[in-house]
Amino acid sequence: MSHPKFEQTLVVLKPDAIQRSLIGEIIKRFERVGLKMVGIKMFVPTGEFIEKHYTFDPSWKRKAGEKSIKGFLEKGIPAPTDNPLEAGERILDSLRAYLSSGPVIAMVWQGAHAVPLVRKLVGGTEPHSSDVGTIRGDFVLDSYVLSSGDNRSIRNLIHASGNEEEAEQEIPHWFSKHELIDYRLVQEAIIYE
Repeated sequence: MSHPKFEQTLVVLKPDAIQRSLIGEIIKRFERVGLKMVGIKMFVPTGEFIEKHYTFDPSWKRKAGEKSIKGFLEKGIPAPTDNPLEAGERILDSLRAYLSSGPVIAMVWQGAHAVPLVRKLVGGTEPHSSDVGTIRGDFVLDSYVLSSGDNRSIRNLIHASGNEEEAEQEIPHWFSKHELIDYRLVQEAIIYE
């Protein structure tokens, strides 16, 4: 088993993060906590690339649709559909359009507890209900109500792997092995030794 300090996670800065010039601020938050960037690149992904990213899990559309419908109902808002697969397809369509609309920056961050740590720093998927101090809570005011009313994907700045299994599937989709750099930072001696 590999040492926990080698845990890796995928982070993708979405087009709204790029357009709002938040790249440095977001990277700084990951660096400050002690994570190490081992891969980075900027490009405009295709719709097909985005669809593959979200559908590694064959049940993703259904799960995303169920979560969306539940969210609408909890807020007392009628859902656009009560069919989870249809709702999931609508979400996927909006994600394809949004994430292929401009450049993204994909990064791989490494360090102990990288996956849950990044998720904690990023905040909840809906910025409106994210805690102050998280990236989404500090920099975004969007909500599911606004995005649904505008018939678009929620603008939440970042994608971050949800768990270690997701990270293991997502990283090779975004990066080849030779694009990930193994190097040592001085701070690693302070953090891990």
